[in-house]
Amino acid sequence: MMVHSDPSTLIPELALLLGAVVGLLLGAWTPRRRQWTIRALAALACVVGLAATAVAATRPPGVVFGTYVLDTATHATRAIVLVATLLVVTLCGDTVAGHRRETEFVVLVQLGALGSMLLGGAGDLVLLFAAFLLASVPLYALAGWSKQGSAPEAALKYYLAGALAGVTTVAGVTLLFGVAGATGYDAVADGITRGPGGAAAVGLVAVLAGLAFKAGAVPAHFWVPDVADGTPPAVAAALTTLPKIGALVAIYRLLDTAIPSGIVDWPLVVAILAAASMTLGNLAAFAQTSVLRLLGYSTVSQVGYLLMAVAVAGRAPLAQPALLFYLAAYAVTNVAAFAVVAATAQRTLDGHRGLFRRDPLLAVALAVALLGLVGTPPTAVFLGKLVVFTAGVNGGLPWLVVLAVLNSVASLFYYLRWVAPAFRDPEPDHEGPVTRVRPWARGTALGAAAVSLLLGVGGGVVLAAFGATT
Repeated sequence: MMVHSDPSTLIPELALLLGAVVGLLLGAWTPRRRQWTIRALAALACVVGLAATAVAATRPPGVVFGTYVLDTATHATRAIVLVATLLVVTLCGDTVAGHRRETEFVVLVQLGALGSMLLGGAGDLVLLFAAFLLASVPLYALAGWSKQGSAPEAALKYYLAGALAGVTTVAGVTLLFGVAGATGYDAVADGITRGPGGAAAVGLVAVLAGLAFKAGAVPAHFWVPDVADGTPPAVAAALTTLPKIGALVAIYRLLDTAIPSGIVDWPLVVAILAAASMTLGNLAAFAQTSVLRLLGYSTVSQVGYLLMAVAVAGRAPLAQPALLFYLAAYAVTNVAAFAVVAATAQRTLDGHRGLFRRDPLLAVALAVALLGLVGTPPTAVFLGKLVVFTAGVNGGLPWLVVLAVLNSVASLFYYLRWVAPAFRDPEPDHEGPVTRVRPWARGTALGAAAVSLLLGVGGGVVLAAFGATT
């Protein structure tokens, strides 16, 4: 790869950073009724970043400042994070409009998104940890943004778990540096073969534990349902979507580039994490009556499917494109589900009974999102699961693919517990307007559901852009 120090190659990252800094300064002097301009500025930053990403994707791979890798995985991470951020900024319109901390919400989302992007492109252990912090600290504050109900408790749990994960991550980075004598991934891959394998294994497990926290994977998943249920849907959508994107790409890049599987048997470790995440997430979701808590456990199970692609990194040519496409499919579908909850303002399964009669389009968006998370054609997650399962078989993990198929079938049960009542006749105590009260959330739900369908139909083009070959 070409190594250079051209800041213009970092326009997507700089756009988010400038959007956050300028937005924070403007918000301090903008009347509350006009702070929607800060959201508009954030949306503009996302659009600029997407345009710059499209241009950068046409250039040869390279490394900026010796630490940040610009390749297909980084460009895909940028695009997915920026689209997800744009959806979250749109979704939050009904939640933050006129709020005295509206600017802070938008700024925190942008900073967390920037950290996620840097995680995906990090090619150095020091940058990896710095990106981990940037993808964590703003989101701790975002979790407690509303200061209502159980949000402070959820934020405290998230922060304490994150503090432990941060210490674990920096300890792991230190061990890997001590073993390899370097922090750059290529140099680590060379140096780690000459050091003690036991110390390298401990360091890797510690780093994986921290990144598993960001991804919401077992065993660092326990904060996910509490945060999803204790925060407004717009906040929950951001916290369960943005950090996962960068964390999973970071795990893939670290393992595939810096850690030889002959030194540490990381494919088996990741496969076990994948199996545990998808199984525990689905089992825990069965008994939930809170739709937000159900979605929280659903995100844990989705990470399990995503980790399947990581487990076969370097052994299946389809592994990286499968991971990137599934992340894109998951991001838009997950935001669509949370947007429906925000639009209806109903936090229980029974609260969505009769939704089809009150708002047919919103009910269809709910069905697309939830059945999409199951993996029902022609949604994007269906194609994502298909390519991930194919990569798993090609990578020598058929047992994990069988378990994933069984978990996908089982997940249909708890998703249908939510979808089916929405298409039944409403009960008397649920009569009344539910839609058009929150137009931003409703529009986001419809738009994200439509994108999920378009991704599923046109997935071949996207997979080719992500590096899949026929």
